[in-house]
Amino acid sequence: QVQLVESGGGLVQAGGSLRLSCAASGNSFRINAMGWYRQVPGKQRELVATITRTGLTNYVDSVKGRFTISMDNAEKNTVYLQMNSLEPEDTAVYYCNAKLDVGLGVSLDNWGQGTQVTVST
Repeated sequence: QVQLVESGGGLVQAGGSLRLSCAASGNSFRINAMGWYRQVPGKQRELVATITRTGLTNYVDSVKGRFTISMDNAEKNTVYLQMNSLEPEDTAVYYCNAKLDVGLGVSLDNWGQGTQVTVST
């Protein structure tokens, strides 16, 4: 298990920017990938962006060109999500995710507590 601590959420006007951070502690050397998901009431949690230890990234179509995910180069235990040109539709609770290698090709999902992002019109 790893502990994930998120920061950086808040209220911003449409067109503005926010940067989310997520720091992992514990068995962070076992992390294969980290990412951000978001959820609004009444809907399923959806993937926003992911990044592997080797730097491969993946984004949901709705944020491509606006959001950038990155990982600190040294310890590979902190992930960032730079969110630009924010839209009201980006309003959600954003959750940090870390996939932990527990052996035998199995990954275990670890989640942060979530941080609220609200984009006003």
